[in-house]
Amino acid sequence: MLVSLKEILKIAEAKNCAIGSFNTPNFESMQAVISAAEERKCPVIIMHAQVHEEMGLCKMEEIAPIMLFMAERASVPVCVHLDHGTDLDYISCGLELGFTSVMYDGSALDIKENYANTCIAVELASRYGASVEAEVGSMGAREGCSEAGESIYTDPDTALWFVKETGIDALACAFGTAHGMYLTEPKLDFERVSKIKSMIDVPMVMHGGSGVSPEDYREVIQRGIRKINYYTYMAKAAAEAISGKSYSQFHDAVNDAVSVMKADVTKAINIFCK
Repeated sequence: MLVSLKEILKIAEAKNCAIGSFNTPNFESMQAVISAAEERKCPVIIMHAQVHEEMGLCKMEEIAPIMLFMAERASVPVCVHLDHGTDLDYISCGLELGFTSVMYDGSALDIKENYANTCIAVELASRYGASVEAEVGSMGAREGCSEAGESIYTDPDTALWFVKETGIDALACAFGTAHGMYLTEPKLDFERVSKIKSMIDVPMVMHGGSGVSPEDYREVIQRGIRKINYYTYMAKAAAEAISGKSYSQFHDAVNDAVSVMKADVTKAINIFCK
């Protein structure tokens, strides 16, 4: 069942839970994520990020139709989300292809330029009935990096102004998580999450969700996080499962990787969305 981000996050708010949002740069990862969500009877978000093209993983015009097909035939609500779009033309192309949600990522820009471009993204998405996520603060290392970087924490007053003035549907906040592999255990600013939640009227998003402890996941969800982005450790689990093994046929390796990814996604969903 294909839905928008705004629709799926209403479910999260009603259930006081978070929806898992997983990168799916190939058909196998889509199989793993949607199968896990269907078995758990939980809504889910599948994502394509602009950086996937730069990494040579997939092209948006090729992967988008498959994502939409898988979402439409799923027995649970599925949002098809364009993540970390840094280029407004790229976001426009994604909306034309059918993404039901987009994230404009202007976190590397001056706040005024981030604001101006986010407003454009909101106007573009409104033509298609799509939702918009944006980011204030910075998760440090860019999406697609192998190691986590330093966060620039989201200022609550800036978050309030940004949400009110842009009309976005969800806000990604920086409070101690980062993209990529953690070299040390992340230290999350829980009070910052609570403060921002008390000030804004849209759902909050946690990026860099892989590698966080179950206890910290539960804490941030209790304090208002409603969408958790997750991929790095799911991909790592699949790589480790087939590393060093000898396969006579490629599809056997693929099946093993899908099985391990599905188990990892199921574990995450069990924590995010009880």
